[in-house]
Amino acid sequence: MKPVIGVVGPCAAGKSTLIHNLASRGYHIKHIAQEHSYVPHMWQRLTNPDILIFLDVSFEESNRRRPMPWQESDYAEQQHRLRHAREHADFYLLTDGLTPDEVAARVLDFLAKAMPAAPHSEQEVD
Repeated sequence: MKPVIGVVGPCAAGKSTLIHNLASRGYHIKHIAQEHSYVPHMWQRLTNPDILIFLDVSFEESNRRRPMPWQESDYAEQQHRLRHAREHADFYLLTDGLTPDEVAARVLDFLAKAMPAAPHSEQEVD
């Protein structure tokens, strides 16, 4: 069985794009919508992944990527809700200034080192 990889982070950090990219390569990926939960360890209750990837983004960059009707205090609240996942992440990446391909390349490099023998030819997505 393939390891389960969880992806978590604030809105507009690039989670959905990364998930699509990795799933197309055969990784078993779970999107974890922790940023909307008040339960700090919800990521573990929802998925409890073998590997946790935390994608981060600044408030300014998140608004550039996806203009949202939110204030910096809303962003700060998401960051607060994500603190437990950030502390327990196996890999953290600030995505500001990176293209989706660059984000994927950095995550894939980490995964190649973290699970070098894992096969990636079969597609398995949840």
